[in-house]
Amino acid sequence: MLILAATPIGNLKDASLRLIELLEGAEVVAAEDTRVTAKLLRALGVENRPRLIPLHEHNEREKAASLVELARDGDLVLVSDAGMPAVSDPGYQLVAAAVAAGVGVTVVPGPSAVVTALALSGLPTDRFTFEGFLPRKRGERTAAFRALAREPRTMVFFESPNRLAESLTDLAAELGAERRVAVVRELTKLYEEARRGTAAELAEWAAAGVKGEIVVVVAGAEPLAVDLATGVEQVLELVSDGQRLKDAAAAIAEATGLSRRDLYEGALASRR
Repeated sequence: MLILAATPIGNLKDASLRLIELLEGAEVVAAEDTRVTAKLLRALGVENRPRLIPLHEHNEREKAASLVELARDGDLVLVSDAGMPAVSDPGYQLVAAAVAAGVGVTVVPGPSAVVTALALSGLPTDRFTFEGFLPRKRGERTAAFRALAREPRTMVFFESPNRLAESLTDLAAELGAERRVAVVRELTKLYEEARRGTAAELAEWAAAGVKGEIVVVVAGAEPLAVDLATGVEQVLELVSDGQRLKDAAAAIAEATGLSRRDLYEGALASRR
């Protein structure tokens, strides 16, 4: 079968006994970076030297079929450089191909940056959504934030330290300067740090430069103070006082968190 094996995200002592036992007996291991996996085997004191097959974002689609056949004939272990394979790392397409081919899939669980950062953030953990890596381009990134502006669940993102300040600035602009945020870096490592505050505060902090592997955890949106119908009524009141419809919709959107477009179109429809 195919065995997804989680590896340490920083501290090697987080490697489970089950992971070490698995690697000691593995004949074939598909690895995101074979050099990283070879180094991990040595660091964990694993004497076994399995056959290492590279499986990364650039070759996963073409290699999936042949790896599924390996898993059909005998156990195939899949590891990423850190954490759980297939979660923002190579593996999803391989798992899907194995399932489609009727090949068994199981997991040796272990560390995950997503849930570790979530637990450390101090933000609500009962419901959350993992959004993966933020887009590199600013336009795409702001559009992504805008689409999540009313998301009620806690949100978890991965981000490069080089783009963190820009991303937090965009986050503050689209989700609000006062939105609660936690930036967690270097999880389980010597210089682990969790910074908590508002989006504006953390954007200012990050402007000086931040190093390490970054996870950003963002509080979900608060429930709207009013419903759309009430918001449209408030827009119309401002219009009756002399404000332009466009400006009135923008003001009520800012005050309530409702969509400016929905308010504008709702007010237009009510005036017809």
